[in-house]
Amino acid sequence: MSEALPVPAERYQPPLHWYSHAWRYALALMIGLLAWFDRRVALVQWEDWQPFFWLTLVLGVVCFGLVHVRRQRPVTVAVAVNLLSMFSALGTGAAVLAIVSIATRRRYREIAVVAVVSVISGMVFVEAPWSDNRDPFWANLLFNTVATIGMLGWGMYLGSRRELLWRLREQVRQAQEQQELRAHQARGSERARIAREMHDVLAHRISQVTMHANAVMFREDLTPAQMRENVAVIQQKAHEALTDLRSVLGVLRDEETGAALDAPQPTLADLPALVEESRAAGMHVEYADGAGPEGLPEVTGRTAYRIVQEGLTNARKHAAGAKVTVAVSGSPDEGLRVEVGNPLGFGTATPGSGLGLLGLRERTELRGGRLTAGREDAGWVLRAWIPWDA
Repeated sequence: MSEALPVPAERYQPPLHWYSHAWRYALALMIGLLAWFDRRVALVQWEDWQPFFWLTLVLGVVCFGLVHVRRQRPVTVAVAVNLLSMFSALGTGAAVLAIVSIATRRRYREIAVVAVVSVISGMVFVEAPWSDNRDPFWANLLFNTVATIGMLGWGMYLGSRRELLWRLREQVRQAQEQQELRAHQARGSERARIAREMHDVLAHRISQVTMHANAVMFREDLTPAQMRENVAVIQQKAHEALTDLRSVLGVLRDEETGAALDAPQPTLADLPALVEESRAAGMHVEYADGAGPEGLPEVTGRTAYRIVQEGLTNARKHAAGAKVTVAVSGSPDEGLRVEVGNPLGFGTATPGSGLGLLGLRERTELRGGRLTAGREDAGWVLRAWIPWDA
């Protein structure tokens, strides 16, 4: 690992709340008290070195005050606390906290400086006359070195774990942002496609209104009944044009030009041809039509056509060779119901963007309907309901 981290330590360090400080200070205080009362240090100081007894208390409080700002001045605080702990056993716990904290940054130059200071401070403390130490010098040196390495190793482990968790959270956040971006792009593409489809419908409606209006305006041989008939047609076509216009306004959000579609848009009457086309491509499709196209608005039929088309496309991608069932039923009172289903586990799935159903759901909701898709038992079912007069 290089000295310079690819991610600054400040970015993956967790925030410290009051409870975070509380348990850290409690643990540090416990370590300090154990060091102070171990080997009768506190007793020896009270009996023979009372000034150092009170100095231990004062410097211990100072050490705990310094570690509170260890993240703002990590090296300075770690070095200062370790130097003060030479004369204050109570500050040993604060020194441990400062050492572990700076090790989480995993910067070797800082770690090396603090490690040397820690070993020297520990040796000065145990060799002091009030420590009542009877162990040989090499044993004390070995103990202080091993303890320092252990504290630094624990801190580096905590730092690597914090960075790993931070990276995982960042990956999740970026994945969510990318998914939202793809969903936004899919909705924009679907709206643009719907708008292009509606162009031909609006042009057709307006041309019919114009034709009948010209007939009423320029023909003088029309009977009152014929006049009423033409006016009724104009009213009907104008109503249909307004309905289509509301659909256009519902999907358009920005100006986007494109060539108009030359071919007429498919409706429910084109479903048999779509099924036969899929059968000719090798699919096994069972088609049940319980809703004739008579009286069904073109917008509703076109939405149903697109739903079946997407269902067959998904079945061809993800369940090649499976039997696909297509059912369309409904009435003006009940609305139009579309269902496309296929078993799971056939063939090899072709990779897809996963955004086709998203655009299809928005198309359906724009018509006032609803669409669901998911696993049911051992199969995949796509269901949709659309109001008859969408």
